[in-house]
Amino acid sequence: MSVGLPIAGQETCEDPLDLMEEIDRLKKETDTTILAHYYVDGEIQDVADFVGDSLKLARDATTVTTSRILFSGVHFMAETAKMLNPEKTVLIPDLNAGCSLAESCRPEDLKMFQDDLRANGHNFETVAYINTSAAVKSLVDWIVTSGNAREIIDRVPADKEILFVPDQHLGRYLSEVTGRKMILWPGSCMVHEIFSVQDLLRAKRNNPGSEVVAHPECPHSILEHADFIGGTEAIRKHVMAVAEPHTYLVATEANMIHPLEKAAPQHRFVPVPGVMTSTGETCACNRCPHMALNTLQAVRNCLRDGKPEIEWQPFFDKARDVVAKSLLK
Repeated sequence: MSVGLPIAGQETCEDPLDLMEEIDRLKKETDTTILAHYYVDGEIQDVADFVGDSLKLARDATTVTTSRILFSGVHFMAETAKMLNPEKTVLIPDLNAGCSLAESCRPEDLKMFQDDLRANGHNFETVAYINTSAAVKSLVDWIVTSGNAREIIDRVPADKEILFVPDQHLGRYLSEVTGRKMILWPGSCMVHEIFSVQDLLRAKRNNPGSEVVAHPECPHSILEHADFIGGTEAIRKHVMAVAEPHTYLVATEANMIHPLEKAAPQHRFVPVPGVMTSTGETCACNRCPHMALNTLQAVRNCLRDGKPEIEWQPFFDKARDVVAKSLLK
């Protein structure tokens, strides 16, 4: 029986434990700190030095003492780490790890829309979700994450309108909870957009007494059925505060189940859509294809080869000032 050669572009199968040991060794040899978002695979989270949501990781990036940072996440996150550490080498396992939200708001389109608003007499400040490119961040007044959004909205002068980009669902949710009227950019997250009310209600019926926790990037139709709404870190803290074993239906990226199980092992976490298989397992249907580009092999190769690297761009200076005043103060 002959064995075929690997197809170009495909990773060959390597033992995960061997890869994790190699990553631990390479981190020390190359003076590298790994930051990993909650949405990457659990194995990568387990070999990372810092794990968290966008707000926590932005703050963690400022404490790194090694000469290199490897950011296992998506492109805009690595850009933020570079902005906050201009003297360090910042790596990302795959430059193609983008973000549907960031791609929905191009800097040239945002500038044109801002100019049109000003020309029509609007007195506004632009608030951007962190899921935007550095070029877009250089055009705005504030940056928010799901973890600090309400705090930042309260800092926008009351006499100013708010242009919120690019996530219309998060913007609509923030408008409801803060009472501030907003001009919403028509963007959305490809992962959170595909949750359906039918899937959620079926999961609730199959899991009597369960509680629904949902990310505010979800459409309003999903948030209406949620018992708790919050960003990834807020969800993690929420379930940790409950001692009695409970079942939670989790409406966000499926890899979030891993840090939830580590933080609160007494609970059962079911990803939405939550379809039970014949073996009693639950499918993890909502995976971000960009986050999925972060594999153990890609992390190992990035550590070993020292690339791909995030290069400094001229607009990083302005973007860094906005990020610093919004996330670090």
